[in-house]
Amino acid sequence: MAGMQSSPEHPQPLGRVVSAVKGWVERCGDVWVEGQLIEINRRSGSTQFLKLRDSRANVSATLTCTRLVLDNAGPLAEGATVAAWVKPRVFEQSTQLTFECRELRPMGEGQLLARLEQLKRKLQAEGLFDPARKRRPPFLPRRIGLIAGQNSDAERDVLENTRRRWPAAVFEVRNTLVQGPNAAESVIAALAELDAHPQVDVIVIARGGGALEDLLPFSDEGLVRAVAAARTPVVSAIGHEKDSPILDNVADLRASTPTDAAKLLVPSAAEELELVRMARERMGRAVVRWLETEQHQLHQMRSRPVLQNPLASFEVHAERLAMQRGRLERAVAGVLDGESREVGHLISRARSLSPKGTLERGYAILTDGTDTITSVHDVDEGDDLMAYVFDGTIILEVRQADPSEGAPHE
Repeated sequence: MAGMQSSPEHPQPLGRVVSAVKGWVERCGDVWVEGQLIEINRRSGSTQFLKLRDSRANVSATLTCTRLVLDNAGPLAEGATVAAWVKPRVFEQSTQLTFECRELRPMGEGQLLARLEQLKRKLQAEGLFDPARKRRPPFLPRRIGLIAGQNSDAERDVLENTRRRWPAAVFEVRNTLVQGPNAAESVIAALAELDAHPQVDVIVIARGGGALEDLLPFSDEGLVRAVAAARTPVVSAIGHEKDSPILDNVADLRASTPTDAAKLLVPSAAEELELVRMARERMGRAVVRWLETEQHQLHQMRSRPVLQNPLASFEVHAERLAMQRGRLERAVAGVLDGESREVGHLISRARSLSPKGTLERGYAILTDGTDTITSVHDVDEGDDLMAYVFDGTIILEVRQADPSEGAPHE
C-alpha cells in the first residue's frame, strides 16, 4: 500500500487496492483468538457460520468453519466462550473480512461440557444407556436404599415425601460426600454396600441442585459404570429438572428432583385406598347387577305356567288319557255289543238246531235203549221203546209198525 502511488489525476483501480489488502491480511497467518459465541448459524451445506465477539471490547467478527470442525467442538451454545484457531480472509468481490476457523475449543464450562459429551458418547456406544437393560423397581420395595449428603435437603425431601405417600416405607440410609474430588468414590462405596444388602429392593442416589462443577461427581465414569453393574435398580435424583449428569442416562429411573423420586419409589397410600374403594364400589355394583339379572331370570322362570301350576301338564295329559279311555271303552263296548249279538244269533241258531229245541217244538226221540230209532224197520211189534220228549221220557210198546208209502226199504 505504501509503494502504491495515486493522485486525483491518477487513481488506483479498486480491485488492485482490494487485492493488495487481501494479500497483506492473509500474510498474517493462523492465530488463536478467544471470544464469546454470540451466533451459531448451522446450514445444510458443509460451511457453517459463527459470530465471535470480544468480551472485553466492542469488537465482533464472522467465522466460517466446516461441519466437522463444529461437531468436533462438542455441544456448543450461544454465549459459550471458545478458543478459535483462525486465519483471516478477505473476499475481493465484497471486500468482507472473515476468519476461517480451523479448530474450535470450548473454554471454561464449555470445555467441561465437551469432555462430558465425549464420555457420554463413549458410554452410549458401549450400550450402557440402552433402555432394554433398565429394570423397574418393585411396586412396593421391602427396603429403600438412600445415598445422600448427611442432613441435606435432598435426604430430607426423599424421606419425608416417600413416607408421606407410604407411611410404612423403610429406608436404609448411607450418608456420603456429594461434592468434591472424593465424592464419587464415597458414593461408589455406599452403592456397593446397599447393592449387597439382601432386603434393599431399590437404591436412590440424591443430591440437590448446584453448579456444573458441583455435580461433576455424578458424571464420574467409575460411578456410572458401578451403577450400570449394580444388581439392584437405581434411581437418579440429582439436582433440578435442567440438571442432567451422566448418571441420569445409566440409572434405571430418573427423577427430575429428589422430591419427585418419592413418586417413583412407592405408591400413594391415599391413591391406593381410593382405588380399592372404587374397585369395591364397582364390585358391589357388579354383584347387584348380577343378583338383579339372576332374580329377573328366576322371576321369568317362576312365571312360566309349568312352574306356576306344575300339575297343569298332568291335567292336560289326564284329560287326553280320559278321552282315550272313553274312546277305548266305547270301542270295547261296541265290539262286545257286536260280538254279543253275534253270539246271541249263533246261540239262537244252535238252539234252533239242537235236539232240545226240536223237543221243545213237540217232537220226540225214540231209542231202544241203545240206538236211536230212525225207521219203522228198526223195531218189531212188542218191542219196548223209550221216547224222549221236552219235559221227560216215555216208555212205549210197539204194537204196529207201518212204513209210509214211498219209504225206502232195506
